[in-house]
Amino acid sequence: MSKETIVAKRYAKALFEVARERGRIAEVEQELGAIADALNGNPEYVKLLEHPNISAEDKAAMLKQVFAAKVSEEVLNTLQLLVQRGRESILRELVSQYSQIANDALGQAQAKVYTPLPLTEVESNQIAVAFGQVTGKRIRIENVVDRNLLGGLQVRIGDRMYDGSLSGKLKRIEKSLNQA
Repeated sequence: MSKETIVAKRYAKALFEVARERGRIAEVEQELGAIADALNGNPEYVKLLEHPNISAEDKAAMLKQVFAAKVSEEVLNTLQLLVQRGRESILRELVSQYSQIANDALGQAQAKVYTPLPLTEVESNQIAVAFGQVTGKRIRIENVVDRNLLGGLQVRIGDRMYDGSLSGKLKRIEKSLNQA
């Protein structure tokens, strides 16, 4: 585990504890996700936040101006704390770590489902139920359309990959034939 991941996990745990005390675990996760999306969509803003010649006070003021009306006090305070301590670069990792901690606490898991075509609501629900039985958790589906897949699907839950794609099956057949 990298040093950045360890530090992000500490901040995520602290934020999670505050969110749990206030009964806002899911809301904080959504707010962090919205912040991550906003930053991913605006790389110039990220460069400003990470620029070494801009003071921490100015960065904190920028964050407050942009996010104060959109996020809760605990999330804004966490963002400002990261800036004050020069840890702006771990924001994306903090979002990921918080999501993992929240999912574990709520008995959930996030699944990325790679398919050649978009999933219908019924298909998403069937996949969630099937993998919920495998993992023992309530599964939240994120569908990623991958046109390179010929058929079938791949499901990533945490660090595990379940490959039910046509290309994966062909690779397994090839491997078994080569071993024989």
